[in-house]
Amino acid sequence: MSETSAPIHRQLGLTDDEFAQIPELIGREPRPAELVMFSLMWSEHCSYKHSRPLLGAFPTEGPRVVQGPGENAGAVDVGDGIVAIFKVESHNHPSAVEPFEGAATGVGGIVRDILAMGARPIALLDSLRFGPLTSPRSRHLFAGAVDGIGHYGNCIGVPTVGGEVAFEECYEDSCLVNAMCVGVARADRILSAAAEGIGNPVVLIGNRTGRDGIGGASVLASAELGADRDLRPSVQVSDPFTERKLIDCCLELADRDLLVSLQDLGAAGLTSAASEMASKGGVGLDLDLDLVPLREPLTPAEILVSESQERMLAVVTPADLPAVLETCARWELEAGAIGTVTELRRFVAHAGGELVVDLPAESLTDQAPVYEVPLDPAPPEAPLDLADVPLPADLVAAWGHLLADPTVASKRWVYQQYDHLVGAGTIVRPGGDAAVVRIPGTDRALGLTLDGAERHCQLDPRAGGRRAVLEAARNLACVGARPIGATDCLNFGNPEKPPTGWRLAEAIGGMSDALRALGTPIVSGNVSLYNESRERVVYPTPVVGMVGLVEHAERSLGAALARDGDAVMVIGCGVPRLDGSIHLGPPRGRPPEPDLGLETALCDVLATSAELGMLHSAHDVSTGGLAVSLAETAIAGGRGLSVTIEADGRADEVLFGEGAAWVVVSLDPGRVRDFEDRLAAAGLTIVGRGETGGDDVVVRLGDDEVRMSVADAARRHEQTIPAALEVPA
Repeated sequence: MSETSAPIHRQLGLTDDEFAQIPELIGREPRPAELVMFSLMWSEHCSYKHSRPLLGAFPTEGPRVVQGPGENAGAVDVGDGIVAIFKVESHNHPSAVEPFEGAATGVGGIVRDILAMGARPIALLDSLRFGPLTSPRSRHLFAGAVDGIGHYGNCIGVPTVGGEVAFEECYEDSCLVNAMCVGVARADRILSAAAEGIGNPVVLIGNRTGRDGIGGASVLASAELGADRDLRPSVQVSDPFTERKLIDCCLELADRDLLVSLQDLGAAGLTSAASEMASKGGVGLDLDLDLVPLREPLTPAEILVSESQERMLAVVTPADLPAVLETCARWELEAGAIGTVTELRRFVAHAGGELVVDLPAESLTDQAPVYEVPLDPAPPEAPLDLADVPLPADLVAAWGHLLADPTVASKRWVYQQYDHLVGAGTIVRPGGDAAVVRIPGTDRALGLTLDGAERHCQLDPRAGGRRAVLEAARNLACVGARPIGATDCLNFGNPEKPPTGWRLAEAIGGMSDALRALGTPIVSGNVSLYNESRERVVYPTPVVGMVGLVEHAERSLGAALARDGDAVMVIGCGVPRLDGSIHLGPPRGRPPEPDLGLETALCDVLATSAELGMLHSAHDVSTGGLAVSLAETAIAGGRGLSVTIEADGRADEVLFGEGAAWVVVSLDPGRVRDFEDRLAAAGLTIVGRGETGGDDVVVRLGDDEVRMSVADAARRHEQTIPAALEVPA
């Protein structure tokens, strides 16, 4: 049966069983507009129908948690009555169809999630994954997404301060574009999406509603990408200048206590916003669709599910309505009451004097179907036998090749397109382990990072899930921050195909292990499934956004070597292995299991040492291994270093292996003894010693010595991405 001749519910994405459930829930056959609403609200993107049973494994409570999962974003206490509010979300499928608008509207949507909590956005981060830069398609998607992120963030005046970029063959058809936003608010002024107050007006604020984006995020992100139809009309269109006004207007309304509740119109548009507000508040909403400002003639169903951007839905009191409308007009935003709060717990909508929707609000939200995913394990990977892995003939050449690998190479071309200083709060800028942004009005700062470990997850999803969390925590520790909360974006393939469901469950289990060891709860998150095509499925890619607290902003650290004559130490725990390393190309083998206790201790020692002003720099050993990290810290500081490594193992394994929790630090020689005592008390190891200075990066391992000039390392590191895109470095 062709797509066009299939029953209407199948064309809308509902299964036969789901279609049969609807009359049982509502007591009759659905009206046409109602069927469209069910198809979007019961989509994977909106309902999490395959992942919801697994998400309960995450730790979500802690002494700093003010708002956990269930609202637009999570909130943690950062002192002085201030909360940090943050979340990460995906816009993968729209970005694979139209990269500029897909990425731009992804940024706009996550900013509005923070805004809906009553918070002022202060920072953006993005996690990007594309196919190889040798592919014209991937170059197009990569350049377009970066352009969209930069354009939107720069126009709204929120700094993009960090993130990550990787390139692998598995992302050729299904790129990943994840965006994180962090905001701050007074703890006693947090807004909720729950509608309250029988008879209160429901006000639509922002752009007019159009046909663009109908079925956009909700449909695109709920099925595998195919090449059989043009999906570009489903991608939303961005308007950052209206978003900027929307931010300022909503913050003023919140400051003046004119809002009862607030919700973003994202995926599924008015349907999602209104039904979620009603169900969370235990009330109903009665909407008059004739009052919705339109850009073009639309049917009632189109009005209800349009994903036109830069729109917010607010509940206000009748007494405050004139002040709300006056404030919106002053900010040059359209606004008007389109309905009221009722006590019937139903979503009701009229158009042209006729009833077009009358549903229990929970039928669209809490009563969406839930499915158990198949948990068929993939065969375990065997560890590498180094006898089958030839030693590189030239270690320096292998080192240079790694520095020039697009995943390892400098991302300066990316972040130089972002305004990361707007707002004057950025202390540690992009390019290092994590960003540091000052908490307005205080002496403290937030450490912010967004990290994944997809190559290790592909080989061992539980260990890879742990590593993604620990990598984020270590990156925060390297800037002197202690983790206080996390958000996640789980990017996987089709959960209905084994062993994707098993990998998803294992990754969540591993992430939960590490989060509990760190005492860091998940307070918000997102799931993006069906990231595959007929030819390729992405690696299991759980991305962890983590927020840390720096008690004294002036004590935050960077990755750059600060001065000549400092002592250099390579510290940490574990032994690097070539299993899963980028040095060997596509991931193979079985990476080592992280030691949760020692890795937590490492983060604590680093943060404490930074607080005491003991360290001058710190840089995590991650993708590419020790040799890459030593070169990066030297490049960032514009000075050389020499270090002698005392770890056992083959030279290539020590230099390029991954999986050990190692960090390169520099400090005043007079403070080495104190630092050594702290490491010994925590059970951590010193695997290398040296000093800063000179023009070369020199690494000695037994009888081997490898050397590369800082200038040569910088040239290799900086030129890859501009050369691939044929733009000046």
